[in-house]
Amino acid sequence: MEPIRKVGVVGAGQMGRGIAHVVALGGYDVAINDISKDAFDAAIEAVDKNLTRQVSKGKINEEAKAQALGRISFAETYEGFSNVDLVVEAATEDETVKRKIFVAVCPFLKPDAILATNTSSISITRLAATTDRPERFIGMHFMNPVPVMELVEMIRGIATDDATFARAKELVGSLGKTMAVSEDFPAFMVNRILLPMINEAVYTLYEGVGSVDAIDTAMRLGANHPMGPLQLADFIGLDTCLSIMQVLYEGLADSKYRPCPLLVKYVEAGWLGRKTNRGFYDYRGDEPMPTR
Repeated sequence: MEPIRKVGVVGAGQMGRGIAHVVALGGYDVAINDISKDAFDAAIEAVDKNLTRQVSKGKINEEAKAQALGRISFAETYEGFSNVDLVVEAATEDETVKRKIFVAVCPFLKPDAILATNTSSISITRLAATTDRPERFIGMHFMNPVPVMELVEMIRGIATDDATFARAKELVGSLGKTMAVSEDFPAFMVNRILLPMINEAVYTLYEGVGSVDAIDTAMRLGANHPMGPLQLADFIGLDTCLSIMQVLYEGLADSKYRPCPLLVKYVEAGWLGRKTNRGFYDYRGDEPMPTR
């Protein structure tokens, strides 16, 4: 069983850049593919900034930072993945988009290369079926922000073989992450528990039980949560929250997972949270202000 030496990442967004950061810091070469070079440049800038923060906190030294940045390269096309041992897809939480990526990337991969997805909710078995290697397909759900969060949810599809699982497990361990194995059910473990709580917080706002500030304060101080549920929703991205709730609602056919109409309305308005500067809070001023 060949060890993993080089990793490809599809998507230079928040999750993709975070995965590239920890993988490069772990000593692996990383090639990032995105539809634009600008997205890659922005990702490198963000990784540089986050590595600098780790240096200032004494977690790594300047040499480790320089080496990590030196290991990250841009793959303009999927041909840049021809020599990678593992590809992690970290595109938007949309099954159609992910399927198109897998169909396009497979012809360029080595026969024994592993395909992984960072999906936070979509069936691994179903995604694997669109590839030419369901046995070498696995779910590796990193948590956001990747450099800070210690957990990786590992999800095997129905066809995932033991060698693929063992190689992915070894990689996760080498990055200093803790693995939690989930069965292939909608939203897996973390989001099956977390997102309905966020959705319920949105219902609490929608029904007028409490304001944005009151709900978040109540959960921070009353349940000792480090971040209120609506603040957390803004951080995750309201479009991602809605996508996961839709997967839960459709996959488990239980009305308790019905996305709150207010969450739908915010997404339709383009108020997606921090990334668009407006969600349950308005981030355009010096201090975030509740929008309701």
